[in-house]
Parts: sequence; structure tokens; C-alpha cells
Amino acid sequence: MKKNLTAWLCLLPAIAFLGVFMVYPLIDVFVYSFEEGYNFASQTFWGTGLYNYSYVLHDPYFIQALKNTFIIVIITVPLSTGIALLISLELSSIKALRDFFQTVYFLPYVTNTLAVGLVFMILFKKTAYSDGLISLLIQLFGGPSVDFIDGPYWAKMFVMCFYTIWIVMPFKILILTSALASVNPMYYKAAEVDATPKWRIFYKITLPMISPMVFYLVITGFIGAFKAYSDEVALFGTDLNAAGMNTIVGYVYDMLYGNSGGYPSYASAAALILFAIVFTITTINLMVSRKTVYYQ
Repeated sequence: MKKNLTAWLCLLPAIAFLGVFMVYPLIDVFVYSFEEGYNFASQTFWGTGLYNYSYVLHDPYFIQALKNTFIIVIITVPLSTGIALLISLELSSIKALRDFFQTVYFLPYVTNTLAVGLVFMILFKKTAYSDGLISLLIQLFGGPSVDFIDGPYWAKMFVMCFYTIWIVMPFKILILTSALASVNPMYYKAAEVDATPKWRIFYKITLPMISPMVFYLVITGFIGAFKAYSDEVALFGTDLNAAGMNTIVGYVYDMLYGNSGGYPSYASAAALILFAIVFTITTINLMVSRKTVYYQ
């Protein structure tokens, strides 16, 4: 009895913190999303029930933000995880300068996001004085001049995905490198005795043994990509709707504080729609992992 009481007393500060800063705001957002629409500026109400959800789902800005977010998720999560796995495998197979290369690959993760975004903007943006370094390289090989920041949608989405992969890949390399180092070398020695091909060693030994970490990176990658906002601001500025590069989180922020802000009911509805999407995808991943992830 005393042990249980002591345990609950130790947990009480954490429970109180979670209740005040997580549970209560979630309940508040849920209530706001079903309340009548409310505007901070005019102090007026309108609409009832599911009107907020209907408005958000029919808002062209939200549809564009939803499209952008899904494209970022679908492209960046598999590519960043796959590239990180390839780099981790190569890092694990070398001895000379391994620590140096691990440090180099990890640098983007500890660099300020806005600073990296500014560098990318300089590299890809076309100005009155220069076409941008990347555009100049394309022209050097006979291609057309392309403005990746203020140009066509495909160009802006390309630089957005490239930037996102650049930012998230170092963390994935760190996790996968650690996972590869933890694999029991006896498995590889047994495979060498049987003259097992390298591709089969990877498919039958390496991948199953590190599958929990790969699954962890996929889950966190999906969640992180759906929360994308600061990366877009770093590249395209604060008016993401004008650039056509807004995300769901950016839409929520705009509804609260942006040019069309002051509508917490709309923002709450959009936030809950995002929560439902992330929850659904995470649940599907968890169901798939039961058959594909190997836990020792």
C-alpha cells in the first residue's frame, strides 16, 4: 500500500503537467471545433454543429494545404528512410574516417532550420542579379532556367521535398547506424560460412534485425511530415497561401494568427482533421508492423 502511494506521489507532478498542458487543451480544441463559429475581432458567432468541419473541408486553401502535406509525406518519408539506410550500411562497412563522415552527415540536424532554409533559398531562388546556383548548373548542362522558389508548382515542391529530406536524414542515419552496430556479428559469420550472397544477408539478417528501428523511423517520419510548417516558412516566407505551398499546420496557424486569423473554431476543426489522419495512418502502420517487424 505504501509503495503504491509513493509511486502515485512521484507520478503526480507529471500527471498534473500532462493534464494542464495536454489533456485540457485537447478537450478545449474538441469543444471549439463543434461550437458555433467565433471571431476574435467581431466577437460574433455563426453556424452550428458540424458547420466548422464543412467550411474547412470546402475551403480551397485547406484542400491545397492537404494536397501539399500528402505529397511531402508520400515522397520524403520513404526516400529519406531509404537513403539513410543506404548511407548507414556504407558507414558500417568502413573503418577509416567513419567518425568524420558520421559527424558530417549529422551536421544538418544540429544546424538552425531557418539558416539552412536561407541557404537553400539562395541556391534555388532566381533574382534580378542571378539565376541561382542550381539554375545555372542546369543551364550549364543545356537545361532551361528554373526558379525553384517563385516558379512553377513542381519546382517549388521539388525544392521543398529536397530540403525536408536534407533536414530529417541525419537523425535517421544516427538511429540506423546504432541499430546496425547492435546486430550480433555471429549471424554474419554463419552466413559467410554458407557463402550466402550479400543481398540475401541484407534481406534475411540485417533488415529483420533492424526492422524495429526502421518501423520507428517510418512512424515518426509520418508524424513529423504531417506537422511540417517551419520548413515551408524558411523557404517561401510567411504567406504560404500566396506561394501555394501551405500545409495543414500552416492552415491552422493562419486561421488563428494569420491574415485571415481570429477563427479558433475553424482552426480547431482543421487540427482535429489532422489528428484523425495521423491517428489512422499510425494505426495502419501498427497493424502492418505485427507481421513485418521482428522483435527479438
